[in-house]
Order: sequence, then C-alpha cells, then structure tokens
Amino acid sequence: MDRFADEKIDFHPRSWLSRYRHDTVGYLTKMLFFYHGIGIGLLLMGSMVVEYVLPDHQEPSITHSLFGVLAAGPFEETIFFGIPFYAFGNVYVVLATGVIWAGTHIFNTTTYDINALAFGNLLFVFPSLFFSLRTWVSGKGWFSIVTHSAWNGIFFAAGCSTGEFTCTAFERDISATVISAAFSTVLIAATYALYKRRENKESRRLAA
Repeated sequence: MDRFADEKIDFHPRSWLSRYRHDTVGYLTKMLFFYHGIGIGLLLMGSMVVEYVLPDHQEPSITHSLFGVLAAGPFEETIFFGIPFYAFGNVYVVLATGVIWAGTHIFNTTTYDINALAFGNLLFVFPSLFFSLRTWVSGKGWFSIVTHSAWNGIFFAAGCSTGEFTCTAFERDISATVISAAFSTVLIAATYALYKRRENKESRRLAA
C-alpha cells in the first residue's frame, strides 16, 4: 500500500477545488509547503521571463509595516475566502474571489507603470489561492489565517534583514492601524457568524 497515496491524490490538479483527504495540522502543513513550493518555482521562472520581455522592469520596493503584514492574514482570508464560502457555499464563487485576491498582488507598488508592477508577487501567490480555498472548504479556515499571517511575518523579517524594503512596526498613521485592527476583528466575527449559520442549517437538514 502506498503510504503517500492520499498526498498524491491531493497534489493532482484535478483535486485542487475539493476538500483535502485529511485535515490534520500535519497534513495541512504538507499542502501548505506543496503550494508554496509551486509558488516559489513560478516566481523564479516567471522572473526570468519578465526580465527578458521587460528588460527595464524592477520589482517594486515599498514600505511594509509588521502590523500590516500580520493583519493581512485575517483580512484577506476572510474577505476573499471565508465569507464567500460560508455565504454562498459554492467553490466556484470562492475560486473567483480567490483569483481577484491573487490579481490584486500585482498592484503592490506605488505606480502602475508596467515596468514597476509586482509580477513576482503575483506569480508567487497564485498557487496559494488553491491552498486557501481548499483549507476553507475543508473546514479549517483558522489554519489558513494563521499560516497566512505567519508566512507574511517570515517574509517581512527576511525582507527587513536584507534591506529589500523599508520596514516599520506600525503604519505611519496610527489611525490606519486602529481601523485595520477593528476591521479585521469585524471580518472574523462576520465569518464566524456565517459559519454558525451554515452549521445550523446543515444540522436542521440532517435532522429533518
């Protein structure tokens, strides 16, 4: 018996819109590294293509705040994955919002000049939309939120230590930090409320 049979099934692209075969933390971590590994590969190969097609292109370097990158986990995961999933219960709706989420990463720049767009950022996160989608569909949205923030934190630390971009602890405008924290809290609460509503509807359906 193949001990990695479940992983092989979940790795196959035809499974990328379905629940994982297991939802343990260890198994989800394997899926996390699988999709992020694909993202790193796309980043490396895509960057070479971009450099060839756009020789004047430079990946943007903007100021990042620690709070901002950590808050992106609950903010982005709930608004683009959790809320659409629990509101509509349709994986294709979540796929559509996930594509929008991935697409927004190309504009992580201060100018919309084609030579300054964040193509590398887009290429890296695109496979991650399938990780987030499947994690929410598998009922483990909390894991997607935590790993999203943790991954952002790792890249923040790496970027700061190498001088790739300017780093701050909080947004320059403290009110923006407060608003971001409040909005993230509201989104998490809304996601949980939709989750409970869906759970109650499912319980009533099974009891009928």
